Amino acid sequence: MSVKISQLDNGLQVVTDPMDGVESTALGLWFKVGARYETASLSGMAHFIEHMLFKGTERRSSFAISEEIEATGGYLNAYTSRENTAFYARMLSQDTALCLDVLSDILQHSCFDPADIEREQTVISQEIAQADDAPDDVVFTDFQSQAFAEQGLGQSVLGTQQTLSNITRESAMDFWQYHYRPDKAILVASGDVDHDDFVAMAEKLFWPNLGERGPREMPPPANYTGGVTLKNRPLEQVHTVLGFEGASVTDPRFFTSAVLSTLLGGGSSSRLFQEIRERRGLAYHVGAHTSGYADTGLFSVYAGTAPEAEVELLSVLIDEFKRLADTRVPEAEIERARAQIRASVLMGRESTSSRAEDAAQQMLVYGIPPSVSDLIGQLNAVDADSIREEAQFMLSRPVTLSAVGPLGDTDWLYDLGRRLL
Repeated sequence: MSVKISQLDNGLQVVTDPMDGVESTALGLWFKVGARYETASLSGMAHFIEHMLFKGTERRSSFAISEEIEATGGYLNAYTSRENTAFYARMLSQDTALCLDVLSDILQHSCFDPADIEREQTVISQEIAQADDAPDDVVFTDFQSQAFAEQGLGQSVLGTQQTLSNITRESAMDFWQYHYRPDKAILVASGDVDHDDFVAMAEKLFWPNLGERGPREMPPPANYTGGVTLKNRPLEQVHTVLGFEGASVTDPRFFTSAVLSTLLGGGSSSRLFQEIRERRGLAYHVGAHTSGYADTGLFSVYAGTAPEAEVELLSVLIDEFKRLADTRVPEAEIERARAQIRASVLMGRESTSSRAEDAAQQMLVYGIPPSVSDLIGQLNAVDADSIREEAQFMLSRPVTLSAVGPLGDTDWLYDLGRRLL
């Protein structure tokens, strides 16, 4: 394995994954903080901090932060999820030192100017409004919220208009200083990178005066609740997400869930695509997805259809789930799904950005990146029995359903759980 790992005295873990034949480097810092780590009153704070760290430091304006990286042909960006926040970049390897300097600057010396805070609250307010105008965004947000009701894992990454308006400079600074620190961070680089040189730069730039401050604490355990959330809106289609509790990303079942989602709704040859689109013409798009978290997971199927076809669409979804639980999937179909996932993993190894992201996520989950051969081995071990058992497990848990659009027979939708018995 080419991956090398070092831990600095301040607790920061530094990971490199060198690649031959490339002249660029993808790098970033990943923090174990996201929507799940927020209280209800602080919902959206991690996403707000992500925005604020690009608004200026003691020695760089907001324009300079972007301009210095883009002047070299590189790029700098960030994202917030339910369990992680990342600040990442890609540039020619000769500009690695500059990029690290910019990243270290925004993560340690951002100003949080009150005028910038007020302006960014307005910007994110528009982002929330835009998401609320997109029914496919709304239906997934409702699905997550219903699956993990009244918990951080069920909260929107963006927060709400109310929680956004409640953010103050003091509350933002407190959250930033507590969560964005070296012992909660992983610095990763992939591509044209030398491990020892990269570690030396990290020691100099990132929290050089801080000591290790303890373990990365976990939020309260997740409690999958399930249930039904419906929103009547004057749209052309009903957007629907149906799902169940899935497997944690640390659970060996996660690979089974991934194969199951691929054969069920992972491409044009999948069961749902063939039945719902090709044979019945009920939807333009239908797909299945599995999401793994630290201690739980979600399995979901999404489709948009005409209001008069909603009952038939859901009946087909239910029948397909039951068929997976009642009958063995043919080996050829399993291998086709395994091949799709296997190819995605291996093709991702050709991208510096994908390898940096993979190394960071695996460090956050496992504490050490497993080898590709280990991952492929777990994937190849998925068989008909494990798929059937996974489908049976999901059907034993409460269903989660969210729908947005011109809804008709809502009693039927609210009564969906009984129809899965």
